[in-house]
Amino acid sequence: MVEKLSALVVCPGRGTYGKSELGYLKRFHADKAELIDSFDQLRARRGQPAISELDGAERYSPALHTRGDIASPLIFSASYADFLAIDRERFSVTAVTGNSMGWYTALAVGGAASAERGFEIVDAMGENSQAGEPGGQVLLTLIDEDWRPLPGLREQVLALVERVDGLYVSIELGGMMVLAGSEKALETLLAEAPPTPARDPLRLVNHGPFHTPLMRGSSERALDLPAGWIGGPIVPMIDGRGHIWRPYASNAEALRRYTFADQILQPYDFTRAMQVAVKEYAPDRIILLGPGDTLGGAIAQALIAIEWRGLRSKSDFQEAQTSDAPILLSMGREDQRALVARSR
Repeated sequence: MVEKLSALVVCPGRGTYGKSELGYLKRFHADKAELIDSFDQLRARRGQPAISELDGAERYSPALHTRGDIASPLIFSASYADFLAIDRERFSVTAVTGNSMGWYTALAVGGAASAERGFEIVDAMGENSQAGEPGGQVLLTLIDEDWRPLPGLREQVLALVERVDGLYVSIELGGMMVLAGSEKALETLLAEAPPTPARDPLRLVNHGPFHTPLMRGSSERALDLPAGWIGGPIVPMIDGRGHIWRPYASNAEALRRYTFADQILQPYDFTRAMQVAVKEYAPDRIILLGPGDTLGGAIAQALIAIEWRGLRSKSDFQEAQTSDAPILLSMGREDQRALVARSR
């Protein structure tokens, strides 16, 4: 009998269902029609278009598919279906984490919410964010082409955050940082941001000022969701502070309040979540759920920052990925998916 590999499962956030992901559910999860139908029924009760119809559209529409009330449930459906597809004869899931919206998916993957309740949370929060507060997010890259920190750049960005009213650190994302704020603050940021040689600052389409005090109204609406939707986890979950919610030792109400208050209003440190997860659980593999694989770089950069398994640069990571024991397996990539998913 082959010994199972331990795996840390990572749930992606917004921005991962793009043009190339259209048809993801149909392509990879035709065997999960009953699950997707249950999600479609939940959407129908709210008068929303079905997930199967959105995923099966003839063309990808940025104006439609990037909206919070569309993108969030699409991403959850693809991620959760991917989680169910992991070959449990080869992998033992020892912990789970996620980035931003991916935290809601992590609740379902970690067993703190059922699949249906997890979907309802994501659906409600996606609709919540679409109707939410004015403002948005900008992505800045703070590393060079080999994923090493550019000296002094982080300090310059943080100094700008301190100086500009209504501008906040939103997400720590490996070698990148997401800032969020009011429209006026973002205009100032884009005009005065220090040079970022690897990539110009990028305004994220259809994203609100997530993980900042500007989302107060969103948090208040979220706290009105039924308390019973969230319970204790059955798999350890690492949140956006690096805190571990452990099975049989986590208070469900505290988890609910973190999810719908602190997590919405405070910065989300995905870098720290990843670093705590690998240090605490030492996984043989990191499995990144689909759709897409855009989070892979941030995962690798978070590992490089602590020199996990001797990684010190992009080239080190790429070399590790071509070995017989790759560190990261992205289910959004067909070549790596084949190493994770069970045969249908």
